[in-house]
Amino acid sequence: MLCLYLKNQDDLIDMGKLQKPVENFFYMKDVMLSVLKIRGRGMDMINVEHHEKVAILRLNNGVTNPLNLEFLEEISKNLKKLKQDPSVRSVVVTSANDKFFSIGFDIPKLYDLSREEVSIFYQAYNRVCMDLYTFPKPTIAAITGHAIAGGCILTLCCDLRFIAEGKKLMGLNEIKLGVPVPYPGDRILTQLVGTRYASDIMNSGEFYSTSEQLRMGMVDFVLPLKQVVPESIDRIRIMGAMPNEGFRMIKRNRVEPVEEQVFANLAEKEQYFLGCWFSDEARKRLKEAISKF
Repeated sequence: MLCLYLKNQDDLIDMGKLQKPVENFFYMKDVMLSVLKIRGRGMDMINVEHHEKVAILRLNNGVTNPLNLEFLEEISKNLKKLKQDPSVRSVVVTSANDKFFSIGFDIPKLYDLSREEVSIFYQAYNRVCMDLYTFPKPTIAAITGHAIAGGCILTLCCDLRFIAEGKKLMGLNEIKLGVPVPYPGDRILTQLVGTRYASDIMNSGEFYSTSEQLRMGMVDFVLPLKQVVPESIDRIRIMGAMPNEGFRMIKRNRVEPVEEQVFANLAEKEQYFLGCWFSDEARKRLKEAISKF
């Protein structure tokens, strides 16, 4: 949040911080105060709250929470802090809004980057996914909005997923953009829902309704919007109250086979993804996708 003490809204418009007048201005003596959320440098992309021993990590990178390098670095930094904090027993990952959990990769920002720059971003993304997937404390994705492509994979990396009822879509549409599903996401999804459903989800590139998500095992519960975060906190608090060493080993036994497979092949898979990303077909499709952001 940034507080700007200015005489009128025209000052903000001249600064490029406001496109048109808004109603949320009020006078304090002879000075007008506006509190605005300004996206970009200086804004908290991640909000962390603590409910007793449960930490809530809220994604707050604009309405769609697009994934770019700066955002991934913030996610990574906060995950490391929560991992090392002995007062935190479990973590809820959610969005600061009810429109999007995350739209996935920030294609408008990534499109014009060099192969080396995209490689740096892509490696950072895969690292965040694996850090979340192997996080040694219970995690739950409280999904209050659409979870698309790379954003969908972030939810799959959590131990549980609670989603809001209504039109809250999830899916992996990478194939429609001319690229494969990121390798960690491919392996995690397959372990979660089985080969048949995973193949259907990745090969179709479709977005699924909450009833379909529940049927296939992509999510664990569908709840009224206002109950998603509170119910997630309650559920993950119970898991976090269990003896930690026992939980760690149970989780290690589940994630270790996928982790070993991913890291044994990740370098090769990342190069293949980059080759697809910069192919003529993908460049055309990615450019078309930019118009939807």
